[in-house]
Amino acid sequence: MKKLLAVLIIFCLFGCKSSMEQQTLSKTSVNATLDAWHKAASQANYNDYFSLMTDDAVFIGTDASENWNKTAFQVYAKPHFDKGKAWSFTVLERHVFFDKTGKTAWFDELLDTQMKICRGSGVLVKIGNQWKIQHYVLSMTIPNENSNEVIKVKASLEEAMIKTLKSK
Repeated sequence: MKKLLAVLIIFCLFGCKSSMEQQTLSKTSVNATLDAWHKAASQANYNDYFSLMTDDAVFIGTDASENWNKTAFQVYAKPHFDKGKAWSFTVLERHVFFDKTGKTAWFDELLDTQMKICRGSGVLVKIGNQWKIQHYVLSMTIPNENSNEVIKVKASLEEAMIKTLKSK
């Protein structure tokens, strides 16, 4: 009985270690994908940037009207990339999580951008051995003590949009 218990403990420890090692490798791969994606934008490398997104990817920008499928986002982004300067986001902090299958990851990150600190969040899926971005949301951060000032600036711009969206 003691031998059986010892064997079970050893198997459990190796299984836990293997699972933890796999998650560390996956986290490293997800981080590498996101870092390469941000780098491609900062270098205005259109093909590399969009190759890291799934065909059905969605990009949600900071403006309420910016909810693009990959094709529409490519149309929007192409002139920026063609100028040789898209955008430059540097990761300040990132958290990565996985579903039980290990084939879906989600993350949130704080970014240093031309808009100061922004938050990115999204979902990646594993296709073969490669992680691809399927959904990305970029948000500007607003200090709580300044939210009333920001609301005043955007209220007149967004009232018509609110009415249109409520009438649907």
